[in-house]
Amino acid sequence: MAHQSRRHKLLHVVLAYNAATGFVPDTPEDRGSTADLRQMIRHMARVLRSLGHHVTVLPLAHDLFGFQRKLRRLNPDVVFNQYDDVVHGALYEMRFAAMVRMMGFPLTGSPALALGLGRYKHMSAALLHGSGIPIPSCTELLEKVSDVDRYEWKFPLIVQAGQEHAGIGLDRDSIVRSKKALRMQVHKILTTYHQPALVQSFLPGREFNVGLIGGKRPRVLPLAEVCYRDLPPEIPPIMSYAAKWIETSVEYKNTWVICPADVEPELAHQVSDIALRAFQAVRAWGYGRVDIRLDETGVPRVLEVNCNASLEEGVALARSAEKAGISYRQLLQMIIDAALEGPPYDVSMPMQL
Repeated sequence: MAHQSRRHKLLHVVLAYNAATGFVPDTPEDRGSTADLRQMIRHMARVLRSLGHHVTVLPLAHDLFGFQRKLRRLNPDVVFNQYDDVVHGALYEMRFAAMVRMMGFPLTGSPALALGLGRYKHMSAALLHGSGIPIPSCTELLEKVSDVDRYEWKFPLIVQAGQEHAGIGLDRDSIVRSKKALRMQVHKILTTYHQPALVQSFLPGREFNVGLIGGKRPRVLPLAEVCYRDLPPEIPPIMSYAAKWIETSVEYKNTWVICPADVEPELAHQVSDIALRAFQAVRAWGYGRVDIRLDETGVPRVLEVNCNASLEEGVALARSAEKAGISYRQLLQMIIDAALEGPPYDVSMPMQL
């Protein structure tokens, strides 16, 4: 009963986000810009306040000790985690989560381990494969161009940055159909993003985004399908950076999401089951998104478990929640509830600064 009453009391929420700028040039047509991020954070704060919570927006840029001092002084009931890396190859998302938990504060979303697995894509894929969850074949991590010769490949393949997110490193050249093209793309990833290249079989089938919400009993939201059929034939049907974020691009203008997806019940059950198993395998918590694509035989295979999925209103996870009858306000409250419930076996033992 004590837990139930706590769930409904008004809380002091610290809404934390990455305010570092200047690493990647912002352009007006880029929806992944810092301006769009700040706008989303302001809107989230207003919605959380409309729920009755006291909200403090706390940015973190370069002064980590200053951030820690402010957070300790504020002493919130929960930290609403919207910290997202803005530097190629940075892996601070998991370190930020670990830091907040070591300070003793409940944190929304997934714990540090799950966030780290989400960024170490090959490690996450290996874990899923070992758990009996289908992933694309030919999944390999290449740390140098000569590694291409170590494996037998079945083309076409897709090449991406091994530690990135949000479509970074995925472009019109990412699908390769020869060893020469594979070498060129691996070299491009290594030199541009300074991290290993993840290579996988390119799956030709339908693509689904599966949203999940909740703590001990995560709920699978209505499926969303990514539709590429209006893309010109020379542009690969993948969720590239341009397709996700660049409003003026052909990819952005001709890629859309259908939610709820028109899926026969048996396939919907398969996709939902695999998504839930993948979500739980990496120890994700609170909310997230699992991206799944069908192979040439129609088998659903997991592309990625996104533990830090966008919470922008009206799109992505929030759109799927709306189709399930969950308003944006309810969605944010459910995420807070899951944080207060806490991941299983999590020991809270604050360390003194």
